[in-house]
Amino acid sequence: MKPNIIIINPDQMRADGMGHLGNPAAHTPNLDALAAVGVSFSSAYCQSPVCVPSRCSFFTGLYPHTNGHRTMGHLMRPHEENLFGDMKKAGYYTVSSDRGDLMAGQYPKYHKKLIDEYLRYKWPSKPIKHFNPALGEPESEGYYSFLNGIIPAKQPDGTARNTDDLTVRAAIRAIKKRPKNKPFFVFTGLFYPHPPYQIEKKYYDLIDKSKLPERIPNIKDADGKPLMERGLIDGMRAGEWGEERVNEIRAVYLAMCAKVDEQVGQIIEALKSEGIYDNTAVLFFSDHGDYTGDFGLVEKAQNCFPECLVNVPLLIKPPKNTPLDSGVNDSLAELTDICATVADMAGISIERSHFSKSLLPTMADKAVPHREYVCCEGGRLPGEAHCSEYENINPRDRYYPRLKLQSCENGEHTKAVMLRTKRYKYIRRLQETDEFYDMEKDERFNLINSPEYARQIKETETLMLDLFISTCDAVPADIDERTPREYLWNNITALGLPPFTGKLLTGLISLTGKTVSGFLNMIKKKFIKE
Repeated sequence: MKPNIIIINPDQMRADGMGHLGNPAAHTPNLDALAAVGVSFSSAYCQSPVCVPSRCSFFTGLYPHTNGHRTMGHLMRPHEENLFGDMKKAGYYTVSSDRGDLMAGQYPKYHKKLIDEYLRYKWPSKPIKHFNPALGEPESEGYYSFLNGIIPAKQPDGTARNTDDLTVRAAIRAIKKRPKNKPFFVFTGLFYPHPPYQIEKKYYDLIDKSKLPERIPNIKDADGKPLMERGLIDGMRAGEWGEERVNEIRAVYLAMCAKVDEQVGQIIEALKSEGIYDNTAVLFFSDHGDYTGDFGLVEKAQNCFPECLVNVPLLIKPPKNTPLDSGVNDSLAELTDICATVADMAGISIERSHFSKSLLPTMADKAVPHREYVCCEGGRLPGEAHCSEYENINPRDRYYPRLKLQSCENGEHTKAVMLRTKRYKYIRRLQETDEFYDMEKDERFNLINSPEYARQIKETETLMLDLFISTCDAVPADIDERTPREYLWNNITALGLPPFTGKLLTGLISLTGKTVSGFLNMIKKKFIKE
């Protein structure tokens, strides 16, 4: 039987939220163990710094600019194919959590066509109450920091049950009750460690704040940063927070990652208890990251591309006997590569257009190069009000500073694209100054006007042009029938064939989906020897 595939997809987790990638304050024993028996890509990048565009990209293998998915309000529609359909066509039993941020909800037939089962869970007899601490007024210091702190425990094990706990339980239940006559493809989408920053004490106590690595200092006017980031610093009043508050945010965030790690461990244990761990590919990756105090910011921004937002976890434990050079792999990788990698492990082909590239060759040998560069993109064009997502915003909404900036037309929400090579990062912005960074130094100061890097800037500009020429469109994989059926009948009857023979040929051509010439060529190849 083909291998089972399970994807675990937390929301808004940074790559450096894991211990094995060098964060001494992180507590991720299950993910660290998974990296040891699989591969962890330290240089994996998402294709959008926000949820929906990123998910639409990694489920199709297409870029946001290819299929128009670069907003939170435009999900996949019935005419679009994706990995769920690929796997279902290949005979997989497809399962998804309802935390998808992927397919538009107004098309139930579309969902049914792609997904055999949704992860369903029963709410406890006493409904889960959301933790909403008193935040004061929008003018108060820290109101927009998203910091909620410690959640009071509700369960005997010291946890406060949330929807992710229920989703993981449902995933484990689906694994145990799976159809035994076919392999499964399970997508487990989690909400956390998405803000607000809040966690139970049992996980908070796992984080040693004294080990927090040095963060990137707050943005200054002279740093050459984009209008969005400078506007967020002012709108959030982040300059008033102080290091104690920022470090508390960072500690709570890492504790949230620790809980995600525990949930990963629960799923892996379920696979082992069912005796299917060896024949199951486990993929763990996030849709994008989080500022978490870097540059003095929190949460995310749609058209900004610092490493903390775009460098994401990507761990893959392939089926047993897959050639493997295990451990940390520093090859540049994109989340677009998920499609081809899953298909490669399943031994199937994707019969549609995509720009995905299988990671299996570099997983087998770290010396094998994968990508020369990776990209990420976001923002909107001037006047694209439907892409700004600022309906019904008010100062009491903690997203208010970002939503307000997204409604501006001065370049704050301008469309922008990042191209990242192993050493350099170039960001093209339509309505404001571009950015350029030497990643062997730091990401604090914009070097776009530095004469020292004029040649490198030109080289990355050329690579970005190559990227767009290569991926600006995706030609449908199937060929349209050029001849309408009524003309087909006329062409055949014009040959002077008896009516019955003509109707028979017309029917056969229709059934095979061939044109007249294509059908005759097929007959010639099959029955007529040269």
